[in-house]
Amino acid sequence: MLRSRTLNTLRKSSRAFSTAMPVRSSGTTPVPGLGFQLTEDQLSFQGVARQFAREVIIPAAPHHDKTGEYPVDIIKQAWELGLVNCHIPTEYGGMGLGVFDSAIVSEELAYGCTGIQTAIEANGLAEAPVILAANDAQKKKYLGRMTEEPLIAAYCVTEPGAGSDVAGAKTNAVKKGDKWVINGQKMWITNGGKANWFFLLAKTDPAANAGKAFTGFIVDADSPGITVGRKEWNMGQRASDTRGITFEDVEVPDENRLGEIGQGFKIAMGAFDITRPLVASAAVGLAQRAMDEATAYALQRKTMGKPIIEHQAVAFMLADMAIQTEASRMMVWRAAWLRDQNKRNTYYASIAKALASETANKCASDAVQIFGGNGFNSEYPVEKLMRDAKIFTIYEGTSQIQRLIISRAVADMAKQNQQ
Repeated sequence: MLRSRTLNTLRKSSRAFSTAMPVRSSGTTPVPGLGFQLTEDQLSFQGVARQFAREVIIPAAPHHDKTGEYPVDIIKQAWELGLVNCHIPTEYGGMGLGVFDSAIVSEELAYGCTGIQTAIEANGLAEAPVILAANDAQKKKYLGRMTEEPLIAAYCVTEPGAGSDVAGAKTNAVKKGDKWVINGQKMWITNGGKANWFFLLAKTDPAANAGKAFTGFIVDADSPGITVGRKEWNMGQRASDTRGITFEDVEVPDENRLGEIGQGFKIAMGAFDITRPLVASAAVGLAQRAMDEATAYALQRKTMGKPIIEHQAVAFMLADMAIQTEASRMMVWRAAWLRDQNKRNTYYASIAKALASETANKCASDAVQIFGGNGFNSEYPVEKLMRDAKIFTIYEGTSQIQRLIISRAVADMAKQNQQ
């Protein structure tokens, strides 16, 4: 019922402004297999998210960037429109959208502000392990509450000494009766200070290898023993709430254990096949925004008696932005589509993440260059885009980690071909 009502609302909203804000994709008839035409529902999601980004997010983004204020009201509005928790299954009150559909929404929201988009999308990262590995009771309890009111969740894995090296995490959980006692410190946790619950990865067998040493848990944020650190003041994406979280003798019932003991690492990594295409889609949104801002400026700014877009040096920079952005979007779509077809997409998800992250940084940097001195000034939007872009090459696996994953896959394929 929720999905039906929300779809009708999205379609009506989309039609109301479709002539004023045309979508970049065309066609409404789905094509069998892999195609490039979006369905009517996908166009509706895209249209509403695009309108929301331009009318609500963009005007508010400078304030949240300068103050670091968490965008509570904006997230609430997005939740009411069905733009938050898109992939929660319908049986738990959600929309049940696939990764492809969610990527369409993420790109549009990120066009407005990747800090605000990250605050929204971090819910999806926390929910992904629950969707993958939780039992029915856990899903009803924790996914169900996310669809009943605009709550926030957080993915609690990274530690001060364990970022890309997840296997180096030291937070531990010890079984005592029907409870687990958790001790340790997590760091750089998005939505850390706003979360209603955490997905937590903790070591339960120090003697085992990484694949069997960790177990996943769902931890209520108000559990005694949890200390939330200060909000970190980051280079960019300042609307996002990033904090350290300390666990001191935090008791978690065994019923909140996610999956089997020792399967936590596999669950946590499996979530990335869902979320990396979505992070990449946000990077595409930023790249598209940088290109649009630079193009509009290049049409207006004149040097030597003509708009700077007529100078080949500037025109070619814009052409490169278009090439990189379109290529990144296609890789996002492929990785997302594969996951929705229940096909392994790890290789393509890493390519999408690496390519789109670096495209966002290059497009933002070139946009600042096209703006010239104005681009270096905080009164113009591209300065913020350049600061916001950097984190894409770091979080959810650095660009170097993505290359490690990709190179290993290339080697494995070559070995198979030789057999």
